[in-house]
Amino acid sequence: MQVILVSRHLKAARTITIMPRHLMATLFVFVALVFSTSALFSWLSVHLRLPLVEDLMLSLQQQESKKTRDHLDNNLQLMATKLGELQGKVMQLDTLGERMSGLVGIKRPAVPEVARPAQGGPYIAAPMSAIELQREIDRLAGEVEQRSDDLAFLELKLLEKRVKDRLLPTILPVKDASLGSSFGHRSDPIAGLRSMHEGMDFSAEPGTPVVVAADGVVLSAAYHPEYGNLIEVDHGEGLTSRYAHLSRMDVKPGSLIKRGAPIGAVGNTGRSTGPHLHFEVRMLGVAQNPAHFLKQGDEYASVKRR
Repeated sequence: MQVILVSRHLKAARTITIMPRHLMATLFVFVALVFSTSALFSWLSVHLRLPLVEDLMLSLQQQESKKTRDHLDNNLQLMATKLGELQGKVMQLDTLGERMSGLVGIKRPAVPEVARPAQGGPYIAAPMSAIELQREIDRLAGEVEQRSDDLAFLELKLLEKRVKDRLLPTILPVKDASLGSSFGHRSDPIAGLRSMHEGMDFSAEPGTPVVVAADGVVLSAAYHPEYGNLIEVDHGEGLTSRYAHLSRMDVKPGSLIKRGAPIGAVGNTGRSTGPHLHFEVRMLGVAQNPAHFLKQGDEYASVKRR
């Protein structure tokens, strides 16, 4: 093989003839040099333990170890934060549950105290492992879910109670009145004979406003020979209330009225000896003691008694 060399520094082109033996010799020298360098580097690394290589390997190991530790520390910190949040959530739900239980009137069962053997010794903090943290997080998450369900139940009961309270005649039908006759047996004020009084009489000045004691629908508003001007209100579930001896009636049958809404005024119509309101509560047509309902409200204690 011939190689022609051309250069501006040469006056004429030169031709170099390369024989196969020259190529083989060059290749042999190159391979020998590579193997010699590799062998020398390996021998130095093993026998002389080059500080540069050791430092490089150690640095890489330390970096990987630090990354692993940082990752674990971050995960533990996140788990600890999650655990604290769940603990706070459980306490918050417990407090809210206690308050709502009181409003609903449901007494939450007390957690029985378990007798424990006497223990003692110095306190030495023992951080929780990742497995222990996860186990505690799962436990608290279950408690949060259970307490959330309990709270939803209490909310439903509270709503039912509020609806029921509005449908129960628990507020006084007339303000600034004094109690005349109570529910039960008495001497009839006109005939003078023993009789059954199926309501409560509230004495008040003529024209004093009369309000409905609970939400309901007006069943009737008409004159009755004995009750005089009489309004009867249906509160649902067979519960009704009556307002008698009125001087006037301000509602009509079929009217939807809210608790506390004015429906008429105190009068002396019908079989009556003076201005007062005769108030009745009936369940499925049977007279009930109105005091049993009024006592559930906040106003009954202020009623004047003769």
